Order: sequence, then structure tokens, then C-alpha cells
Amino acid sequence: MEPYALLTFFLTAVVLVGGAIAFAYYAAPSAPGLVKSEPYECGIPTEGPTWIQFHVGYYLYAIIYLIFDVETVFIYPWAVVMREIGLTAFIEILIFFTILGLGLLYAWKKNALTWE
Repeated sequence: MEPYALLTFFLTAVVLVGGAIAFAYYAAPSAPGLVKSEPYECGIPTEGPTWIQFHVGYYLYAIIYLIFDVETVFIYPWAVVMREIGLTAFIEILIFFTILGLGLLYAWKKNALTWE
């Protein structure tokens, strides 16, 4: 492997991402105004303070949901190739489910699933 391959990869990533951000900043249409700057919820103007702090439980619940939602995405491809790969695929999915089960058990023990 070339000694500068990682550096080249990193610099290419920085230039491409920075270029995309700069292009979006200069190419995007902009027409700021009082109405466009006003916060709203589903098209209805808000009442009261709009910057409120939410309980961290909402975020934990959402993250746990996303973890188990992503899990279902991996089950279908596994089921498709299960017959071809055989016992190896079965052992790998058991390891996958064990890790997710341990995560669920941890969340349960920490009372992250209780809604207060």
C-alpha cells in the first residue's frame, strides 16, 4: 500500500465534501424574510416559547426504536441467502440477535423503555 494513500483519501474527501457544501451555499436560492424566519408546526403558527427542552427519554426511546428498525432491514437479505450459505449464516444471525438481545436487556435494566 502506498504510504500516502490514506492522506490522499482524506484530502479527496475533504475537498469533495467542502466543494459540495460551498456549491450548495452559493447555488441555493435565498429570499429571507420575517414570514420565512418564523417557526411553525405543521403549517400552524406556534403559541408560546418555541425553544423548549425535551426530556432525554424521548431521544433514548427513538434511538432504541431505530436500532431495532434497522435490525429488520438485515433480516430479509439474511433470509434470502440462508439456504446458500448454510450453517455459517445461521451462526452469524444468532450472534447478531444475541448482540441485539443484550442491547435490549441493557435498555430494559436501565429503565430506558419506561415511559414517564
